[in-house]
Amino acid sequence: MSFSGSQCKSSKEMWDTLEVTHEGTNEVKRARKHTLIHEYEMFKMLKGETIAEVQKRFTHIINHLMSLDKTFEKEEFNIKILKCLDRAWQPKVTAISESKDLTSLSMASLFAKLREHEIEMNRLNVQESEDKHTRSIS
Repeated sequence: MSFSGSQCKSSKEMWDTLEVTHEGTNEVKRARKHTLIHEYEMFKMLKGETIAEVQKRFTHIINHLMSLDKTFEKEEFNIKILKCLDRAWQPKVTAISESKDLTSLSMASLFAKLREHEIEMNRLNVQESEDKHTRSIS
């Protein structure tokens, strides 16, 4: 859709028209914000999902909410991330919760710690598989 100067009587009217066209009305923004808040509240790690995939989905939701003027504190992000992880992550969640100040830990640092742990768990799983394979050959 294009707008010519003759359709809009003032620069303010032109700006308002462009804003609604590209960003939506306040009602659309409000509905989008409520949908994203619901996605945030229901956010859980999916079966078979990696920490990088969790981070990508979570960051996408957060970025869109922040663009709609929703604010969060670091601790809220961190608690949400730790609570969304599946049961296999519970020992690491407990360790992080007990040893780190979740009010000052950045989301990037938290995800880095989780990725380090994921790498170590994968290494141990490979090692266990190789040990089982070696024992079955003997």
